[in-house]
Amino acid sequence: MKVLHLDTNHPLLIEQFAELGFENDEDYTSSKEQIERKIHLYDGIIIRSRFTIDQQFLDKATNLKFIGRVGAGLENIDVEHAKFKDIFLASAPEGNRNAVGEHTLGMLLSLMNHMCKANSQVKKGKWKREANRGAELDGKTVGIIGYGNMGKAFAKKLRGFDVEVICYDIVGGVGDDNARQVGIMEFQQRSDVVSLHVPETEETVGMINSEFIEAFHKPFWLLNTARGKCVVTKDLVEGLKSGKVLGAGLDVLEYEKKSFENMFVQKPKAFKYLRKAKNVLLTPHVAGWTIESKEKLAQTIVDKVKERFC
Repeated sequence: MKVLHLDTNHPLLIEQFAELGFENDEDYTSSKEQIERKIHLYDGIIIRSRFTIDQQFLDKATNLKFIGRVGAGLENIDVEHAKFKDIFLASAPEGNRNAVGEHTLGMLLSLMNHMCKANSQVKKGKWKREANRGAELDGKTVGIIGYGNMGKAFAKKLRGFDVEVICYDIVGGVGDDNARQVGIMEFQQRSDVVSLHVPETEETVGMINSEFIEAFHKPFWLLNTARGKCVVTKDLVEGLKSGKVLGAGLDVLEYEKKSFENMFVQKPKAFKYLRKAKNVLLTPHVAGWTIESKEKLAQTIVDKVKERFC
């Protein structure tokens, strides 16, 4: 097996592949076009989100047997064409689901208790206790959209709280002891908190829009540690202005570049509002980005490739 590593990852990936007898090449700087000219030489690719693996790329990869995507999703890969070419696809949601669960819970507690605003005020010499009176999570209903690896991890983190946890998913029968699966009408009727844990697909892009937000019976907190394009930012801003959305914790943004690595160039009006809003918490796509998850993500890919080919 000859493997091309297109993104830097935990060194165990290369070390353990070498132990399996794989030949490892690293190329973290060449353009996609340059990679395409030599990709026929490789049996495997390891990538995070550097560029899109599309049909043209796959057609040039005539000897490719597997793609390891060191992350949770496969949205940067033409999955259908890869399957048509019998290429094994390995992603690693198991590797960073705990990190995402912890980050999501941290965002929620920070929002409900005005921690970021209060921290900024105290550092500026302002001591405003009543203005920072928080809300307790106990007694609330937490709704999770998308009950796969990430959704389940967040629900597990909520077990220590006196809350009702419900989940909505297009796949039936995914509920468990940590979350009761419900239909969308009950979900929108009962949720005090909405946490998004879905992949980026045609069905999920733009799913959190004005119509969706207005269908909720109660004002709610919104958390998105999934994919930025699942939320229509201008509609979210309107929800924040009207009070229908009490606050938002966003680890991902609609305007992100596909690589997730750099800040977007344009600064739309809606984003300018998010930057100034005191009830909005923003982080740079790091919910699954911990010291521990870096190792676990890499190990998950090694294990899946090893199980398939060794």
